[in-house]
Formats: sequence, structure tokens, C-alpha cells
Amino acid sequence: MHLITHPDCLRHEIPPGHPERGERLQAVLERLGDAGLLQILQTREASAVTASQLAEVHSQSLIDMLALTSPSEGLVAVDADTAMGPHSLSAAKHAAGAVVDGVHAVLSGETTRVFCAVRPPGHHAEADAAMGFCLFNSIALGAQAALGKLERVAILDFDVHHGNGTVDIFKDRPEVLVCSSFQHPFYPHRYADIRRDNITNTPLPAGTTGSAFRRAIERDWIPALREHRPELILVSAGFDAHAADPLAQLQLDEEDFRWVSELIVDQANAYAQGRLVSALEGGYDLEALAASVQVHVEALAESG
Repeated sequence: MHLITHPDCLRHEIPPGHPERGERLQAVLERLGDAGLLQILQTREASAVTASQLAEVHSQSLIDMLALTSPSEGLVAVDADTAMGPHSLSAAKHAAGAVVDGVHAVLSGETTRVFCAVRPPGHHAEADAAMGFCLFNSIALGAQAALGKLERVAILDFDVHHGNGTVDIFKDRPEVLVCSSFQHPFYPHRYADIRRDNITNTPLPAGTTGSAFRRAIERDWIPALREHRPELILVSAGFDAHAADPLAQLQLDEEDFRWVSELIVDQANAYAQGRLVSALEGGYDLEALAASVQVHVEALAESG
């Protein structure tokens, strides 16, 4: 199994007090090291996604806006929640590049599982808009890279916030199944009610427990995957549905994340020759995030 990251993901600057801080990724990497996982994973440094790859997923107006907004010093607001500093554009390009690299690694047979330890997150970035801490949609860029070689891909998103950007990009692309579980009603208040054969939304009320989450995932995701039969599974792995997370009100714990990770591995084994690429999205309590990523990576590494 491969772990892909890049130093600029730690350097991405945010305003003081912002939840999407570099300490998140540092806590994850330290926990994986303390658990002995870094010693058994093949760690690679991500390449940056290219301009042509970005243009396959995002509008040129968004790409140009972010390039022009990127500051040489200080911070610049992209929206009310999203900021850029001098290293942010590079971090976003390498976060997306990590997922693309991961896709290439599993499709070439180098490995069957990849975890991308990256920030900023990406699943809120729409075709034409950066938002919700996200600049580029890393998981969408990975899916697009896979579609040059595969006919069917699935993206599974268990972040507490709806993966609106991923839905926006692929809502009219039936070759990509997007399954997203999320607290509802809740940010970003977009695409939660969209109806497409390739979009499976699983809204969950505030206070949802692990047992209810598990029932909803089994009810919604397994039939959708059986119908779609993806040749590759990509995962938007957000851990802000944890009960300790300060930004949301779902009540999951590490064992729920282990369960959903094992379920996803089983589905990858059933349909996709075991091929699975996961990328870090949300999760803002450092201890809960680090512990949850550990069990997620353990589940992926057991057979990858």
C-alpha cells in the first residue's frame, strides 16, 4: 500500500483560528508513525497536477482566478471560509496530484490501495467555484485521470458535509457513481436533493448514531455499487462525522470509520480488483481525526 503526501500540504496557510489548519495533517502523520504504519507503507511525494488536467475538471475562469489570487505574501480570501497564502496554490495542486498519482499507481499494478495524506480538502470545489476550504477538487481530478483507461468509476464520500463539488462535476457523467453521506440540513446546502441515476445521496439528521449510519450506508451504497460495478473506487475520506468534531453534530466514532472502511475495501475487492484510492477531506478535532485516520489506513492496509 502507498501513502502519498507533499510538504506543501503542511505549508498551506489559513487565518488564525481557522479549523483547517496544518496541525491536522501533522497529527495524522504523527499518529500513523506512532502506530507503526508509516514503516510498512510505501511513502511517496506527490507530483503537482498539470494545467491540462485541471482544465478537464474545472473551468478556465476558476483556474485563472486562483492563479491571479495567489499572493506572494500574506493571506487573501477566496470566500468567507476559504483563504490562500503563498503556498496554498502549490498545496492544492499537489493534493490533487497525489490522487492522480494514486490512480496511476493502482492502475499500473504497483499497488492496490493508496491513502493520500493531503490538504487542503477538495470535495466542495465545483467546476466553476472554490469554496468550503477547497480550491481544486482532488478526488474528481483522480476520477478524471482514471476515465482515460476505465469505463466506470465510483466515488464514495463519508465526510460530514455533502460532496457538492464532486456531484456538480459528475452529475451528468453516468460513468461516475457518486455516493455521499452527510449531515442534513447543513453546509453547503447545495445538491442535497439532486436526482440522477449516478448520484446517491444519504442525508443524515444531526445526532445520527453509528448504528443508524451503518444501516443507511448498507441501504443506499451497496445496491448502487452492485448496479454500477465500478472498476476503481475513490474515497473522499472526511472524519468530521466523529462525535468529538467541533463543526458538526453526527455521533460516529473510530469503530464506525473502521466499519465503513472495511465495507469499502470489500466492495473494491468485489468489483474493482481491490483497487482503491482514498484522500483526506475533513476532520477538525486533532485526536479524533488522527485516531480515525489510523483505523481507516489499517483497514486499507490489511489487504493492500
